[in-house]
Amino acid sequence: MKKTLFLLTLISIAFTSFSQDVFDIGIRKIEIFFAEPNWDDTLDVYYANDIGERLIADSVIIDGEVDQDVGVKYKGNSSYSANNAKNPLNIKLDYVHNGQSIDGYNMLKLSNGFHDPTFIREILTYEIAREYMPASKATYANVFINGNWNGLYTCVQSVDDDFTNEHFYERKGSLFKVDNTGVQISNCPPGQNGIWKYYTDTNCLQKAYEMQSSNDWTKLGNFLDTVNNYFPDIEKVLDVDRTLWLMSFSNLTVTLDGPINNMSHNFYMFKDNNGRFSPIIWDLNSSFGTFRVSLSNPASTQDLQELDIFHGSTNNQNKMCTQIFSSDQYRRMYVAHMRTILNEQFINSNYSIRALQLQAIIDSSITADPNGFYSYADFLSNIFSSVGANNSIVGITELMNARVVFIQSLPEFIATPPTISNITSNPTNPTPHSSVSISVQITNASDVILGYRFKFHDAFKKVTMTDIGGGNYNTIISVDARDVQYYIYAENNNAGIFSPERAEKEFHQLAVVDNLVINEIMAANMSAVADQSGEYDDWVELYNGNNFSLNLSGYYLSDSENNLTKWTFPNISIPANDYLIIWCDTAGNSQPGLHTTYRLSADQEEVYLTDPSGIVIDAVHFVNMPTDVAYARVPNGTGTFIHQGETYKANNQISSSFSENEASNERLRVYPNPSNNRIYILGAKGELTIHNLIGQEVYSERVNSTISVDISSWSAGVYFVKTNNKTVKILKQ
Repeated sequence: MKKTLFLLTLISIAFTSFSQDVFDIGIRKIEIFFAEPNWDDTLDVYYANDIGERLIADSVIIDGEVDQDVGVKYKGNSSYSANNAKNPLNIKLDYVHNGQSIDGYNMLKLSNGFHDPTFIREILTYEIAREYMPASKATYANVFINGNWNGLYTCVQSVDDDFTNEHFYERKGSLFKVDNTGVQISNCPPGQNGIWKYYTDTNCLQKAYEMQSSNDWTKLGNFLDTVNNYFPDIEKVLDVDRTLWLMSFSNLTVTLDGPINNMSHNFYMFKDNNGRFSPIIWDLNSSFGTFRVSLSNPASTQDLQELDIFHGSTNNQNKMCTQIFSSDQYRRMYVAHMRTILNEQFINSNYSIRALQLQAIIDSSITADPNGFYSYADFLSNIFSSVGANNSIVGITELMNARVVFIQSLPEFIATPPTISNITSNPTNPTPHSSVSISVQITNASDVILGYRFKFHDAFKKVTMTDIGGGNYNTIISVDARDVQYYIYAENNNAGIFSPERAEKEFHQLAVVDNLVINEIMAANMSAVADQSGEYDDWVELYNGNNFSLNLSGYYLSDSENNLTKWTFPNISIPANDYLIIWCDTAGNSQPGLHTTYRLSADQEEVYLTDPSGIVIDAVHFVNMPTDVAYARVPNGTGTFIHQGETYKANNQISSSFSENEASNERLRVYPNPSNNRIYILGAKGELTIHNLIGQEVYSERVNSTISVDISSWSAGVYFVKTNNKTVKILKQ
């Protein structure tokens, strides 16, 4: 054979294995077993045929979990070669057996590190990107084929219906992979790939887009018609905010093998249930300056360090860049997002600290990898300095430290943005179907916008706030029965700023409540609370904040806006300042307690509480509910919803002592997990410590209560919370 594999028995390697999620940071062990002895030659032939053929592996074992009859193929462009010993892999676990998966994922995409001596670029950029936009999870894997070690790979989550459900709360929608497909259609005008171009004949789009959904060429054509010919209507068909985050991130990190270059490719486009397309970042193995095509020829390190922050603004090959940057407001929003990423990840050197942490995880595998593309010396030094022929692969900190200095010197970053403070509402807690006045103090602003919505998957509605003098701005909005999610954007002629700064990904919340509320929900109850029959069912908790008992006869509870009377309460009352549990399990009247005729979905769901006159008096929309974690109003009965440990028929306010229910479980629990801001630790007694993945202690305290820990300044990655011989693994996003 033209390729060689490394026999595992020749070397001892430490493999890190976790059970929570296949994409937790560490090193997965993936074993592939082919009955075909010439599997490599067969995969090469399938790659050359380019018709999607897969070789069926008898089994694939991932950290000891076995899947059978798995479809495998080679993937990649420049990273693939028939002469490579280690080619990128695409593993489809449900290729034969429908529903076969690992931790709910049915496809794994493995990259071979061809473009990256550090072997951390792809993981690091995905980690940073996930802070601001939808982006794939990614980790490492040591891959074995027929018992032989083939080397270290990065393992990346596929952009598919599971991904879109997680980030857009919708499995089905128009999904396109954007790249040069090689398809040539007669009578189509020439053009570089045709990306962002509008064709009256939608067949021409097949040159640049690979459709991964139903027959949606017309929808894509209509979108591109708006981009090119009706740009003032762009927000009707494009999620502009997500586009600005992606563009600012790609430019800042000099990730040019994607949508912001004149050779736009290597990304996805998904149409959400609001009729808007969103670009999804993809293929980040050429991040941090390793892709130099379309810059000066050849591009120097200084060209990369001083890449124009509005790169592409005058390039007619990239209509999206030219159109977006033609708007002064979009330019200021773009710079505001770039400033946020710069401040949170690069000025404080978080990115370089994290880079070294990632290298420490894979150091032993890199040392022993039989099929690596770079030397161990290059692996170590390319974090800091250029390596390769003619120093063609710029060092990560060599690039970014100089780039930070360059960007901070630009007029757009020297300019002073407005300041936003003292956001208030009147009333503090509006009641359902009323109006609320939102006010804010802002200095140095010429325009102020409020964006608001009521559901996670809704588009934010934007309204201009009124200047009422003295730096005070105000607007009045009508609310329904759901809590309000909102953000504020302010700008002057030179700069803009968001509050919160990660908007629209993050947002402020305003509780909309009356005295009877939906107080807590658990939609993935696997072992937290049992019903009267000992079964672990979904449940909804109501809270009566009145000073009198309330009879619920004739009230309704539903999970459908189109059928608000789905389940009717019997003749039952809630005492004053007390709770009522309704189990959502279809049991009806066949079991003790209150049981609905429907279940809840942990992916996303709404719960509606309607009074006998048909008026919705409370409604809650939730998405991606973790197992055995509650979604609860904090403060109890009046606050907005957060994920926390269940407080079944008890006050939701996180307290300084354990509830009886928490203590009886005798479990160490951390919520939310994953988190990017603050964690709450329940069940901790005695000396508590938190360590990072390489064993360094980052936090310690002697505790005997529920505590909260601010982790916002910590580097993204895996940490271990330990106390009283109990350990919980957490993920800082």
